[in-house]
Amino acid sequence: MMNKTMMTHKENYFTLKKISLYSVLVFILFQISLVSCGISKSVRHIPDIESYSLEIPKVDKVNDSTFTYQQNYLTKNKQQLWELYIKGNPLQLGYNNGALTQSLMQHQEKIFFSKIEGFVPSKFKQKLLRGFLKWYNRKMYLNVREDYQAELYGLSQYSSDQYDFIAPKYLRNLYLHGAHDIGHALQDLAMVGCSSLAVWDENSENGDLLIGRNFDFYVGDDFAENKLVEFVEPEEGIPYMSVSWPGMIGVVSGMNKKGITVTINAGKSKIPLTAKTPISLVAREILQFAGNIEEAVAIARKRKVFVSESVMIGSAAEKKAILIEVSPKNFGVYEVYNSGRLFCTNHFQSEAYKNDKRNRKQIAESHSQYRYEKLQELLQENEKLSPAKMAAILRDRSGLKDKSIGYGNEKAINQLIAHHAVIFSPEKRLVWVSSDPYQLGEFVCYDLNEIFSDKRMKNGELAASSLNIPKDLFVDSQEFENYKVYRLMDAEINNAIRDKKKEILLTNDFIQNYQSLNPDFWQGYYHTGKYYYKRKEFRNAKDHFEKALTKEITTIPDKKSVEKYLKKTLKRL
Repeated sequence: MMNKTMMTHKENYFTLKKISLYSVLVFILFQISLVSCGISKSVRHIPDIESYSLEIPKVDKVNDSTFTYQQNYLTKNKQQLWELYIKGNPLQLGYNNGALTQSLMQHQEKIFFSKIEGFVPSKFKQKLLRGFLKWYNRKMYLNVREDYQAELYGLSQYSSDQYDFIAPKYLRNLYLHGAHDIGHALQDLAMVGCSSLAVWDENSENGDLLIGRNFDFYVGDDFAENKLVEFVEPEEGIPYMSVSWPGMIGVVSGMNKKGITVTINAGKSKIPLTAKTPISLVAREILQFAGNIEEAVAIARKRKVFVSESVMIGSAAEKKAILIEVSPKNFGVYEVYNSGRLFCTNHFQSEAYKNDKRNRKQIAESHSQYRYEKLQELLQENEKLSPAKMAAILRDRSGLKDKSIGYGNEKAINQLIAHHAVIFSPEKRLVWVSSDPYQLGEFVCYDLNEIFSDKRMKNGELAASSLNIPKDLFVDSQEFENYKVYRLMDAEINNAIRDKKKEILLTNDFIQNYQSLNPDFWQGYYHTGKYYYKRKEFRNAKDHFEKALTKEITTIPDKKSVEKYLKKTLKRL
C-alpha cells in the first residue's frame, strides 16, 4: 500500500502543515471559470494587436531539446535547465515564445488544471466559490500594460485547446499571471518563505555588489521540472534575463543589461477583493525600462498592486541594493547606509510600515524574523562573500547557532522546496541559476555582456560554464536520501490522518522509521500524534505531541496548534 500512496501523494508533502500553493491553482481556476459566465467587461476584452507587425514563427526542430526560429531558440542544457532566447515587438515576442515553448507551456497548464477537481470535488462548493470570486478579475486588464497584453495574446495562441471550456486562451494566460499574487494573498493559510540578501563594499569579494535569493514558491515537484531561463531582447526597452517557468512573461527573479536586478518576496497581505497589476508584471516593467534605482522606484510607485510585496532592487550604477515595499494602500522604500548589506525575508522594514499591524504580527508570529536573523548570523560567519559563499548561504539548512531543526523546516534559509535560487553580480553582468534538486544542483553561470552581443551568435552557447558553482555535496549524502523517503512516508501518514474510515493502519516499525529519517523535525512527531489521536490512542498521541514541542516549531500558530491537540488529548486520558 505504501509504495502506491507514495507515488500518488509525492507532491502533497506540505498539505496538512499548510494549505499548499495547489490551493492557489484552485483559487485561480474559479476566477478564470467566471469568464465563461459573462460576468464582467474583461470577458469581451481583446488587446490591441493591429499596430504590431507579425510573422508567424515556423519552428525548426534540431533535436528533442533544441528548437529554433530565425535568431530565436530554445534549448536544454546538461544541467536540465531550459534556455530561451527571443526578440521582437511585443506581439512577436509572444508568438516566438509560444511557438518555441508550446509543449512545455501546455504541460505547465495541464499541471495547474489537473489538480482542481480533486481539491474541490463538490459541485455545490464550486458554485459557492464562483459566486465569492466573481469580482476578482473584473479590473485586471485595466491594470496591465497594453504591450504586455499583446505579448500575452501572442503567447496564448499556443495554449492547449483542452481548457477552452474554462476560458478563452488569452484570458486564461492573463489571469494565471496572478498566481504568484494569490499565493501571497493567502499568507494566513500558505506561507511563501523566500529569502534574499545583498552585500557590497567591505562585505563582498572585491567590494562588488552581490545579490542572492531563494524563490520558495512550491506548487509540487512536477511544476518545477521545467525551469526556464529566459533571455529577452524587446523592441523597446532594455534586454533582460529572468528565471521562471513556461507560459510566464512576468519576472520573479531577473537582471537587465544595465545591471538592474529584481527579486520579489511576499509580505503580509489581506485577501484582495479585486485583481489589479500582478507583481511579476511590475517587476518585468522595472527590468525592461529602468536603468537605475530612481527609475525603478518611479515605475513601482505608479502601478496599483493587489498584494503586499518586498521588491529588492540591485543597481550596478549605484553599486547598492534597496527594498521597494508595496501594498494596495501603502508604499515604502528601505535602504541601508554605511553597512553594505541588506536582508529581506517576508516582513517590511521601511518607516512606512512601522505601525502596520499585519506586518508587526508577521514579525511576531511567522518564521520571517527567524530567517532574517539567520541571514545576519551567516554573514557574520562568512566574510567578504563570493558567488560560491553566497551559494553556501542559500543552501544552508540549519537553524540559529547551527541548531539542527530538521530538513524541510521553514525556519531554514534552505527549506528544500525552492523552485530556484539565483545569484547576481550586477557590475559584471553575471548571473548564476540553480539546477535541480531545489538549489542544491550546480549553479549555471550566464554572462549578459556576451549573451546580448554578437559573441553569443559566434559560440552558439549561452552559459559561461567555466564559472559554474559546483553542486552541494548534500545531494549525494545518505541524509538527503533519507529526506526523500521521509517526504513519501509523510504523505502516507497524512493520508492515514485524512482517512475517515480508518482503514489505513500504520505499524510501529513504520512510525519509528518515519521519524528516524528526519529526527529533528517537529512535524514528524506532530503528524504522528494526530494519527494516534484520530485512532483514539491517546497515550501514544500525548507522547508525540510532547515530543513535537521539544523541537524547533516553525511558527507561533503552529506551536499553538500542537498545544491545542495536546490539551485535547490530556482531557481524554
